[in-house]
Amino acid sequence: MKFKQILASFFLAIMMISTPVFAGDHMVDINSATAEQLQEVKGIGDKTAMAIVAYRNKHGAYKKVGDLLHVKGIGEKKLAKIKDSLTIGNQDD
Repeated sequence: MKFKQILASFFLAIMMISTPVFAGDHMVDINSATAEQLQEVKGIGDKTAMAIVAYRNKHGAYKKVGDLLHVKGIGEKKLAKIKDSLTIGNQDD
């Protein structure tokens, strides 16, 4: 019985370490996310998500989340609302 509790605690700890938690939401990687995954972010609709993916396909990977300002339809205000839910892999902006 004790071994099962230790094992369960171990797996729970591993899951907590490997899964980022951000105010109940998860981070979306703008360099690998599909348009559908991008739409999970509050403030990103269908057109914006498709524009983010299209820009990435044409110009290559984003170097920082702030590069989204180059995407048509994303300005300073919109970026300020969505940036906390976005990442570029291991680095955040």
